[in-house]
Amino acid sequence: MDFLVYHRDRPGSGDLRRALVEEHWSYMDGFAETMIARGPTFDATGEVLTGSVHVLGLADPAAAWRFAFEEPSYQAGAYRDVLVRRFRNDLGRTMWDFAGGRDGDDRYLVLGLGPEPGPEPVVPDSEDLIGCGALLSDDGQTWLGTAVLVRAAGLDAAREVLAAHRYDAVEVHRWHFGGRRTEDQG
Repeated sequence: MDFLVYHRDRPGSGDLRRALVEEHWSYMDGFAETMIARGPTFDATGEVLTGSVHVLGLADPAAAWRFAFEEPSYQAGAYRDVLVRRFRNDLGRTMWDFAGGRDGDDRYLVLGLGPEPGPEPVVPDSEDLIGCGALLSDDGQTWLGTAVLVRAAGLDAAREVLAAHRYDAVEVHRWHFGGRRTEDQG
């Protein structure tokens, strides 16, 4: 089963995050075979780290929580909170399959959360979608939101990928492809 894990930075933890980057990557190397998407998020300026998102396949919800809480930056206190949700990979691919490549400052993580569990909104089909899927309850039965990784002309254009009226909150974060570059991943 697939999960989205989004660690949100504690304000002022950028230096700690940078100091732990090798430990973070080494930890993530142990999950490389199951990664669907990964990378850091930034504030609106693109200068300040705000979090780290990982979408990956794990055995069960308990394994997802272990993944989240055993991560070195979490253990060191760099994060203020963690969002862990089952994820349905609606595109059926990884970020490395995105035809637009991994480089560019025009990439965003868009999270549509809530309202009450109900009918899922339709995410538009677009060549700019890097990844997208429903956020689900641990048992995979209840829709709780939508996560989208998208190439867009700006924060407002990224926000428009989701029909905002369908959600209690829509968050937009600048996002970069993460991880080490390998032959398989470009």
